[in-house]
Amino acid sequence: MASVRHPDVAEVWSWLAEVPDPEIPVISLTDLGIIRDVAWQDETLVVTVTPTYSGCPATSIINLDIEAALRAKGITDLRLERRLSPPWTTDWLTPEGREKLRQYGIAPPIDGTAPDGRVAEQIAGRVARLVSGSNLAITCPRCGSAATQKVSQFGSTPCKASYRCTDCLEPFDYFKCI
Repeated sequence: MASVRHPDVAEVWSWLAEVPDPEIPVISLTDLGIIRDVAWQDETLVVTVTPTYSGCPATSIINLDIEAALRAKGITDLRLERRLSPPWTTDWLTPEGREKLRQYGIAPPIDGTAPDGRVAEQIAGRVARLVSGSNLAITCPRCGSAATQKVSQFGSTPCKASYRCTDCLEPFDYFKCI
């Protein structure tokens, strides 16, 4: 019995690169960095996904969008796996995804501010910043000014904060570091 030829993993990755994030459709799920792995296990395509955070309201929609996109390409035997460890961080955003956010008017997270393996040290640093009242200098994605102010810790989605630029006077979202 001849085995059915299934698409190359690189081709599947390219298909997934076309699936937009439901909350920020200017970036794809691969730009976001939540697709962890794509592999064939016998005749089943296994796509491993790490949500941006465990309570992300878009997780079920993301899974449905992945399934719909792959089924439209002829994938009939598909399994989505959720991987929580290591947890997703904003450091997983691709450089292309960061630039797409900026062009869309969302300030991307500041590189290197997401948690890595030094959790205790980073928590202490964040607590010190909060206690001292200092914040990260968020650059306006519209005019490039660093003269910005946080309006609210919460923006249009839980992963964003609201800011405004004091130079161009435009409001904008900042994609928070996680």
